[in-house]
Amino acid sequence: MEEMEKTKAGGIIQNINLAKIGVMSVPDRPGAAGSILSALGGKCINVEFIVQCIDLKNRSHIILCVAQDNLEAALVTIEGIKSEVHPEEVICQPDVAVVSVFGPHFRDYPGIAGQTFSALASAGINILAISTSISTVSCVIDSGRVATAVRALREVFDVPSSAVFTASCGLSLRSAACEEEG
Repeated sequence: MEEMEKTKAGGIIQNINLAKIGVMSVPDRPGAAGSILSALGGKCINVEFIVQCIDLKNRSHIILCVAQDNLEAALVTIEGIKSEVHPEEVICQPDVAVVSVFGPHFRDYPGIAGQTFSALASAGINILAISTSISTVSCVIDSGRVATAVRALREVFDVPSSAVFTASCGLSLRSAACEEEG
């Protein structure tokens, strides 16, 4: 049996120690996402993943991920603006991770997202949220499945062994500066 050629990828990023928050069933109107994200930013809470969609009833669902350590502060912050954005419910799930596969030429190859989702499905991994850009496919998954997800993606994508990266808690110069201010 002939082995299929793997799609070249620039790398895989595993962003661990995250929590998922869903601001669910918000009346769709200009500024709702801006209000939520500005409030979180004002509290020095970095949002590492964002996806938003509108359902058939014209209600917006905003899913985001923050560092696990910021979950409680993020929930308190969102609670403080509920009267402004009017969500039907705010839900959360601790212990998630974002696994992303990226490549500089992904926009030239149809089917990258399908390959990613199929690889994760074949490993029995449920995708909790999806976000894509021109060069990256990112999936929120249960944090306990990260190693399995990376192995599954490496089965499908040609990724140099030195190009599997781990981000933890969104540590950056900005988050360190916020801690000093806080």
